[in-house]
Amino acid sequence: MKKQNLVPVFLGLISIFGYSCQPAFYTEADYFKVPKIDAHVHILTTEASLTEHLTSEKLRLITINVNAGEDVNTQRDTAVTLAKKFPGHICYLATFAFDTAVWNGDNWEQETIAALGRNISGGAVGVKLWKNIGMTERDRAGNFIMVSNSRFDPVISFIEQQGLPLTGHLGEPKNCWLPTDSMTVNNDKRYFKRHPEYHMYLHPEYPTYQDQLDARDNMLAKHPNLKFIGCHLGSEEWSVDELAKKLDRFPNMAVDLAARICHLQYQSAKNKEKVRDFLIKYQDRILYGTDINYSGSKLDSMFYAGIRTTRIKDWNYFTGEMELKSPDIDSPFTGLHLPKQVVDKIFYRNAVKWYKLEK
Repeated sequence: MKKQNLVPVFLGLISIFGYSCQPAFYTEADYFKVPKIDAHVHILTTEASLTEHLTSEKLRLITINVNAGEDVNTQRDTAVTLAKKFPGHICYLATFAFDTAVWNGDNWEQETIAALGRNISGGAVGVKLWKNIGMTERDRAGNFIMVSNSRFDPVISFIEQQGLPLTGHLGEPKNCWLPTDSMTVNNDKRYFKRHPEYHMYLHPEYPTYQDQLDARDNMLAKHPNLKFIGCHLGSEEWSVDELAKKLDRFPNMAVDLAARICHLQYQSAKNKEKVRDFLIKYQDRILYGTDINYSGSKLDSMFYAGIRTTRIKDWNYFTGEMELKSPDIDSPFTGLHLPKQVVDKIFYRNAVKWYKLEK
């Protein structure tokens, strides 16, 4: 009888021992085994070849409509088609077109809310606000229109009432306001050399970097219950210390990593533990994203292989502990070797939580 009573105990110990022997960290091979969400892409095609690409990587996408380039209603129609064509694989963020002529009239708020309602109606999981607010749009007096302007308040309140997060690309990397030879990462140096019209160091008449952050923060202070996701590490990509202060100040704020991972790598080349500690502390508020654009002209095996390589390199940075190199960083750096639970949140669970997606 006593021997029989020991059987469940023995089996329980085996179960506990077996569980404890499970590795606490991922490897590169695990990339294809676990679900992931790229929470910041721009898809401009409905080609069926997306299906194989997504299923082969256990990948879901959030495509973001933006007030730039293609008409926002056309973007909405494409996004709604994608969501219906690839259910469970693709969802979208709505946006609205900013019309300065309407802004200068009396009914901007009402017209914008109506237009935004139509763009949300296809099943949007959030709303995107782009950097043209603060960096290009001006009122009839020539003043830059900042997101802290009180006319945005009813629009932002409408988004909040719909139960949707606001995702904001407000401002640019701090490098944008520095001379090229003082910039920290090489991709910024290349970009602003090619696009001097966007290099704010050359345009001192435009709002400053701090002006952009102050306007964003003033908006968030007026809407403390708003769920806000700051694109591109919230435009505070240059310092995890400064970003930590902002996340502490605004508990309903998260950030995505889109097109800014190299800034973490630049910092971790100098102090790996600081970056690692930051990601562990704020593990519930970081969303993986790439900012990759998909279009019909690029839908081929070479293109998919290229973006898969990008995502695997990102995966290795967060999961591994080997020395790594990047053309965007002059110094080598090592992987952060984050625990599985942190990686799962950054690459999947946080997008599910902040955008209220089905698991």
